[in-house]
Amino acid sequence: MSEPESEPVTGSVNGSVSQPSLRAERVTVGYGTHVVLSDLSLTLPRGRFTAVIGPNGCGKSTLVRTFARTLLPRSGEVLLDGVPLGRWKPKRIAQRVALLPQSPVVPDGVTVRSLVARGRHPYHSALRQWVPGDQEAIDVSMAATGVTDLAHESLTELSGGQRQRAWIAMVLAQDTDYVLLDEPTSFLDLAHQIDVLHLCQDIRDRGRTVVAVLHDLNQAARYADHVVVMREGQVAASGMPSDVITADLVRDVFSLECEIGPDPQAGTPMVVPLARS
Repeated sequence: MSEPESEPVTGSVNGSVSQPSLRAERVTVGYGTHVVLSDLSLTLPRGRFTAVIGPNGCGKSTLVRTFARTLLPRSGEVLLDGVPLGRWKPKRIAQRVALLPQSPVVPDGVTVRSLVARGRHPYHSALRQWVPGDQEAIDVSMAATGVTDLAHESLTELSGGQRQRAWIAMVLAQDTDYVLLDEPTSFLDLAHQIDVLHLCQDIRDRGRTVVAVLHDLNQAARYADHVVVMREGQVAASGMPSDVITADLVRDVFSLECEIGPDPQAGTPMVVPLARS
């Protein structure tokens, strides 16, 4: 069977073309003999900023890696536009779904601009190392993430927040429908964490679907407009933060007694742990 190229499948409603979609259907994923995700089904809402939250070891990173096909399910399948990812050419997947892993590695001495340019690799071939649109995609991505003035700086010379924005610029230059970020705020100070979360909102506002693995429930509730709560390789709940983040859920999933109050700035749910008796 031939592999899909770039066109989405045609929907059955009025003969129109369906909206791009990315969903997992009953996927089981693991490492060696250890199963991490078990019979999990989830559709990523189109055009939203989804935060994936849950305790350590519940499968958050495994989930986003599975959506990007850097991990293959043992059973079940991930569907892009209704077609299993296994039927897509790897280069075509990379033109539709971008993943920034937890700890990306780049050789010493690489400048910010050369790093961002790597996001264009899915559009190149052995005979064409530069295509129309590359320059604009790189410039726009660097401007959107605020790293234009750092173009000729070595990545290793940057602060943690600057470096993370450069990596996100590379992902944006990939020009995909889906942007998957695995713990993009880890190891950053608070101000840079908020900077990255604002950037996620900006990416969403430009029409892309953003999925980020986060650890801070209050940040997820305030900055994302959709949350997926995971527990032991399953989706425990998903939906708008105001509907999902409750005292009962925090107790059941995170083993934390708390009260839920409104964020004084945003009005979103704010988790307040109970004082020790």
